[in-house]
Amino acid sequence: MQNHFELFQLPARFALDTDALDAAYREVQGRVHPDRFVNATDAEKRVAMQWATRANEAYQTLRSAQKRAQYLCEINGVDLQTESNTAMPAAFLMQQMEWREELDDARAAQDPGALDALDAQVRRERKRMLEQVGTQLDAGDFQGAAQGVRAMMFLDKFGADIQYAFEAIEP
Repeated sequence: MQNHFELFQLPARFALDTDALDAAYREVQGRVHPDRFVNATDAEKRVAMQWATRANEAYQTLRSAQKRAQYLCEINGVDLQTESNTAMPAAFLMQQMEWREELDDARAAQDPGALDALDAQVRRERKRMLEQVGTQLDAGDFQGAAQGVRAMMFLDKFGADIQYAFEAIEP
């Protein structure tokens, strides 16, 4: 079975031409869209629906930088071990603890300005980390990239915690 990149005839790289992805997706969808199979047999309709679903899933995976990074690790034989491997560098864990304290303080003070500042820091760090992971992936360092992907998952969860804190203080 071909991978998502092969489905859209794109190079299996993190750096991705999103316009080319969009065009390839539209082309594949045009060929397999269920509307084109209204007069087909039930079996042909089922196959078309399966291909349309697969194209949608592949497109969503490649369109998202985080999902694309995870996928590249997986198709290159690196298990992200997201459930079992929570080991992170000490500096990263210290930063997480500091941010967690800042979040607790901002939440207690109901301070949207502090939440904004914290959110901006987390977004900058996530962007920096995503660039680093992309560089590692395109250089073939899938093990190194996996650590960064797991770290981004931590940052995403923390970013969601910040959003919940915003929602809790909004009238």
